[in-house]
Amino acid sequence: MKNTFKNIDDYILLFPANIQEKLLELRKAIHAQVPDLEEYIGYQMPAFKYRGKPLVYFAGYKKHIGFYPGADGIKNFEKDFEKSDYKFSKGAVQFPITEDLPLKLIRKIVQFKVEKIEQKKS
Repeated sequence: MKNTFKNIDDYILLFPANIQEKLLELRKAIHAQVPDLEEYIGYQMPAFKYRGKPLVYFAGYKKHIGFYPGADGIKNFEKDFEKSDYKFSKGAVQFPITEDLPLKLIRKIVQFKVEKIEQKKS
């Protein structure tokens, strides 16, 4: 996908309605977990910074939503991904479009990432 978007809203508008709905739901869940986040586009994906540090990224695809919490975010929740049969790699996990987003798990991952940033700041 060519980077023709200036912000997360422009990015989301590139997708069909069913995928837009999932992307908006994910965005809202992340903001609800950590209210003072900075939104930006990083690696041509919607992304969030917490206290100036990258927190998580996400992306829309035809058959899944990609969620990118980094290697530590994946490693810490690997068992959760395996139990749910989510495809995952070193720094990413795929949530199928045909299923509800695992918002409880996403909130736990975001909180974990916030705590990692807080620990490094101390």
